[in-house]
Amino acid sequence: MKDIENESKHRCGWCESSQIYKEYHDNEWGQPVHDDQYLFEMLILEGAQAGLSWITVLKKREHYRMAYDNFDAHKMAYYDEIKIEELLQNAGIIRNKLKIKSAILNAKAFLKIVKEFGSFDTYIWQFVNNKPIINTWENYRQAPTRTPESDAMSKDLLKRGFKFVGSTICYAFMQAVGMVSDHEKKCFLAHL
Repeated sequence: MKDIENESKHRCGWCESSQIYKEYHDNEWGQPVHDDQYLFEMLILEGAQAGLSWITVLKKREHYRMAYDNFDAHKMAYYDEIKIEELLQNAGIIRNKLKIKSAILNAKAFLKIVKEFGSFDTYIWQFVNNKPIINTWENYRQAPTRTPESDAMSKDLLKRGFKFVGSTICYAFMQAVGMVSDHEKKCFLAHL
């Protein structure tokens, strides 16, 4: 049975084509997150999405959680060639060797940041001065694909050894974890 109240809400235009998009939009996208494991998960998933549609990654998300030990960076940092080969055989995830190896490198770099800053949250939120940037778009297509903040984040992450963290990926990550709110003005989640 459909949730009539949920179906009648006005959402951002990008999520109307699929139930999985609607659920992601309503429950996660654009909501400020300060949990290190979730932030790491989203950074890895955004990198996995490079060159593909976000819905492809969302459909594989549970498989990623199983394959990557629930995005436990402490475990992922020690994945070896045997584990990489196992992951390359896993049809539940995107079987791209560069992306798989980058997830391992990113786990190592993530742990270094946690050691240096006390948490990944402390480090990553500095790029927006520790408070979400609230935009007011009429249409989601007006949102940029990169900003000076995502450029700075990308540059610093790359310097620290991260891979698949170009400015466009960083901006999508910022949207995903609520560092930026790009909900359309008429969306029921705008400015919450």
